[in-house]
Amino acid sequence: MAEVTTVTGMILSAMPVGEYDRRLVILTKELGKITVFAKGARKPNSALIGVTRSFIFGTFDVYRGRDSYTMYKASAREYFESVVNDLNAVCYACYFAEIADYYGRENLDASEMINVLYITLKALGKKLISYELIRYIYEIRMIAVNGECPDFFTCSRCGSEKELSEYSFSRNGMFCRNCAGEVHDGVRLSGSAVYTLQYIVTSQLTKLYSFTVTVEVERELGMIVNRLEKHVFDKEFKSREMLNLTI
Repeated sequence: MAEVTTVTGMILSAMPVGEYDRRLVILTKELGKITVFAKGARKPNSALIGVTRSFIFGTFDVYRGRDSYTMYKASAREYFESVVNDLNAVCYACYFAEIADYYGRENLDASEMINVLYITLKALGKKLISYELIRYIYEIRMIAVNGECPDFFTCSRCGSEKELSEYSFSRNGMFCRNCAGEVHDGVRLSGSAVYTLQYIVTSQLTKLYSFTVTVEVERELGMIVNRLEKHVFDKEFKSREMLNLTI
């Protein structure tokens, strides 16, 4: 057998292959996004049967083949049972995993993305804030992690950091009150919404889901996210259909 490598990561998706096997996509800290085959994982007596489904975080012993990896052993650290037992939460988790899959690349350091996905699934399970607010926070932070987030701190025209009040769809940036007259396709934002956007991009991960917002601010965040998606995602996510979302 080839050399075994131990990786830490999250299973983004799992699908049956053949009579007993599973094909997994795992986002790992060490190897980035990899495809792994878990042979015999669907057999009733397999040691892999309970640790090879979507949304399991753990350590995985794998060895490399020509085009993919084969799993030798797995140890789950977190099952996210409160998520997988809630159909609505599962729908959101599938969408979040698909975004992570979209950004993931083999041999690309995925540590930060894994951490963001991990705490997001934790937030889904706790149910302390709305699933839609969790979605807005997750998408903005993941887009920021991957270097595609607009500058929410300075005016795109004059560079001012004060009185930011409008987001431009075409320019994908913020404008202050003095420059907002140049924006013809903008979204007017409250000061609370601007502060929330800045907080989402810069806060410590442990505090990312530690706040709530008013209904109005959540609506403003939704407008920003729905427009931001058009700039950064160049594919249709299958899991969006479960959420009745359209880009």
